Amino acid sequence: MSSPFFVTWRAQRGAKTVQITGGEGAYFETPEGAVLDLGGLIYQMNAGHGHRRIINAVKAQADRLCVSLPSADYPEKHALAEALLAKAPTGFSKVFFCLGGSDANENAMKIARLFTGRYKTISRYRSYHGATLGAVSMTGDWRRAAVEPGVVGAVHVTDLDDPNLPSGTQIPRVLELEQNVGAVFLEPVVGANGVLIPPDGYFAAVRSACDEHGALLICDEVLTGFGRTGRFFAFEHFDVVPDMITCGKALTAGYGVLGAVLVHERVATHFDDHVLATGLTHYAHPLGVAAALEAMRVYDDEGLVERAAALEGPLSRMLVALEQDVDCVTGHRLVGLLAGVDLDLAVSKLEPLSAALWRRGVHVHVKGPKQLRREGGALVLSPPLCISEAELAEGVRAIKDALKEIE
Repeated sequence: MSSPFFVTWRAQRGAKTVQITGGEGAYFETPEGAVLDLGGLIYQMNAGHGHRRIINAVKAQADRLCVSLPSADYPEKHALAEALLAKAPTGFSKVFFCLGGSDANENAMKIARLFTGRYKTISRYRSYHGATLGAVSMTGDWRRAAVEPGVVGAVHVTDLDDPNLPSGTQIPRVLELEQNVGAVFLEPVVGANGVLIPPDGYFAAVRSACDEHGALLICDEVLTGFGRTGRFFAFEHFDVVPDMITCGKALTAGYGVLGAVLVHERVATHFDDHVLATGLTHYAHPLGVAAALEAMRVYDDEGLVERAAALEGPLSRMLVALEQDVDCVTGHRLVGLLAGVDLDLAVSKLEPLSAALWRRGVHVHVKGPKQLRREGGALVLSPPLCISEAELAEGVRAIKDALKEIE
């Protein structure tokens, strides 16, 4: 029987749904049993499943203040903005709240246009910036092509997909050649398109070029933020200060609907005397804000950012062993608890691989050529940051068994 709602990102005939009935820690529950979540659902479950502190914070907020005006100032909204700015580099002074990561990139694009008076953006072909029309126009993978024509002015580069580029980037040269570029949008580490890590000098070259040509540098931390890479924000690995930071997903640890754009004062002060011509009905909705504020406290109180950094070494050793034990594993990359595992598999083997993983009670992201822009496939791992080393080992063993089954 078909579902009465759409299943996203696929044709609807025969589309499968997943029943999730609960969860705790690194596992979520289904009618068939517990599933080890090596994917963090869709990369948002940084604090883990069933976290009572965050759940209770949302419940208490619903009793205290459940609905508000976009222009209202209430204690939790104020506290969350201050908490986010405290995690940003020196000089960040304002937060724009929205509904999620796509919406954050959409509004960052609008803020950049209003600030610079320019309409073009530069982003990578190996990228995903969201599902709204502006965000998907900046996206490089198949999701952009499916809905074109999109927003005009989205320029793409082959950064992190071409080993012959100086400093790994085309952006300085493209900024020399293109006119009316207002912003460069980059995932500090490419996430869903294969976990691609920039080389040394990459962000220094991009930052310098943006400054020279008057373009804003916007770091998309929707997937990589809130401890995923072993730093609170992934751009911290690269000694760069962006002009804006976009957030979603783990901002609420998955327990609420919220996004945010963190804005440096060099941009924010423009709007002291110029109209900020963007907004939305559910701006800083109290329930999303409550989830995010408590999630921020949990990340600190439970040391989850440090935990992700500490588990990078053990996970790396597990993936090295996997590469040695399984012929179709051809390489891997990781930073913190975000890892990409390259596969040499026919496209026809990817669906059986997903099924074999599910039978073993493991959720992991299986990527094909549409996401990777190359043949062979890959796995992307992004488990809850509360996962134990033993649970990671259990998951990697299940991956090994599933790969050997379908080779």
